[in-house]
Parts: sequence; C-alpha cells; structure tokens
Amino acid sequence: MSQNTSQAPTQQRTFTSIYKLMNDARERLSKTKHKIMVLSGKGGVGKTFVSAMLSLALASEGYRIALLDADIHGSSIPTVLAMHGMRLYASANGIEPTPGPLGIKVVATNLMLDSPDTPIIWRGPLKSKAITEFLAKVNWGENDFLIIDLPPGTGDEAITIVQTIKDLDGAIIVTAPSVLSEVIVAKAINFVVNNNVRLLGIVENMSYFKCPKCGSIYYVLGKSTGEELAKKFNTELLAKIPLDPYIGEALDKGVPYYIEYPDAEAAKAIKELARKLINTFQENASE
Repeated sequence: MSQNTSQAPTQQRTFTSIYKLMNDARERLSKTKHKIMVLSGKGGVGKTFVSAMLSLALASEGYRIALLDADIHGSSIPTVLAMHGMRLYASANGIEPTPGPLGIKVVATNLMLDSPDTPIIWRGPLKSKAITEFLAKVNWGENDFLIIDLPPGTGDEAITIVQTIKDLDGAIIVTAPSVLSEVIVAKAINFVVNNNVRLLGIVENMSYFKCPKCGSIYYVLGKSTGEELAKKFNTELLAKIPLDPYIGEALDKGVPYYIEYPDAEAAKAIKELARKLINTFQENASE
C-alpha cells in the first residue's frame, strides 16, 4: 500500500508534464495552416522520399514548408535532402529548425547526432516523448504546410502524432505495387480511419519504369495495387511515381533529386501530387 501511495505523486507529475507538452505543441503549431502525416504500414516503399520531395515541390510553388522526420531510429530526411553536416541549434525561442533546400524548415534526430550512423537505442516511451518535445519545443513559426514523415507501421510514433496534433488536416498513404504491400498498407489506412484522420489519398511509389530511350513502360514490381486500395477505401489515387534512375544518381551526387532533375519522370509525378494537394485545400477554403 505504501509503495503505491509513494508512486502516485510521481505518476501525477509525469501526466502533468506530458499534458503540458501536448498543450505547448498545439500552441507552437497554431500558426501552421495545414498539417499532413505521411505513413505506410510497410517499410521500403519510399515514404521518406515522397515526404521530402513533396516538401520541395510545395516549396517550389511558393509555400512555406516545415518537415518533421518522426522516424527516430531510421531518420533519413537529412540525407535525402543533402543536408550534410547540418545541425539543429537552440535559441531563446526554442529549438530552431535547420534550413533545408528551398527554405524548408527541417527537424530530425539525425540533425542532433555527431554522426548520421550513430544508432538511437530507445524504447517506445522515449520515442513518444522525443516526438512530443519536438512538436512542443521547436520554434516552428508560421508555415503553410507541416509534413510529418512517419516510420513504417502504426506504433508509438503514429499514435503520438494523432494524439498530440488534434487538428491534423489529413494523411497520405504510400504504397508500392505488390500484393504484400496492399495487405500491410491497408492496416495503415485503417489506423487513419479509426483515428478520425482524413484520408487524403494514396501514393503508389515505384509504380512503373519508363524507358528513357524508347518510352516503353514496364511494371517491374508487379501489378499496380494503388487503384484497388483507393477503390476499396473510397479515396483518391493521388500519384503513381515511377522508378527513376536519376533518384539514385542524385543520392550518389549528394543533391536533392527534385531540384537537380526537375524535368525527370518521377519529378513530374511529384509536382502533380503537390498541385493536387494544393487544389484540395483551396477547394476546402472556398466551401
């Protein structure tokens, strides 16, 4: 009995601290117009690539963009955006986002490490607290869009986002053309629906390969599943992003793909994705 009594004040302080962080997060994000989470039930579908390139595409249209890499263990947004050697720093206003390409504001755990290959060995509660503290302590400022790149699955990170950001504008689901992806990604869609988050649509990455010489199209990874998922869940297939060898070249060169190859096949699909999102929110504003 005495042990339970002694634990009560500690538990109360913990709950109070978390509650305050969540309120602080909502206050910090109050000047961000649209908040979008990007997730998938499966790893390896290119979710981080989609999040990063979509952010650049929106920024290239003149929008103010913030990008949160909520993948604590596998933070790779800084690598995809070629933000080599950059770091987060603190100011009197809190943690300052790192300026990325085209002026996007980037927050990621890899921007806090001395080396990008240093592992972060944390259990679930620590990951959740880290994400909440990012949301609550970063000086986000004014933004048109906050894009949140989540790790695979529907665990601690995704739960923390939907519980903390009550005014999420929606979620984009990323998949790849395979039956396995279809089954697992459906779990992510159900997570979004069950948490009353608007399903903005589905992006099928690595959808096909278009030969740059002859123009022939090859479905390297198999039959498209994006259309079937969109039909099943009564949502839109926002984009079919092709396999593009220039993506690998951009990573090898250490440059952002969307900026280096704006006229490449995948870049065109990403630009169309950005414009669809812009139109969606403009239509909502006019209603």
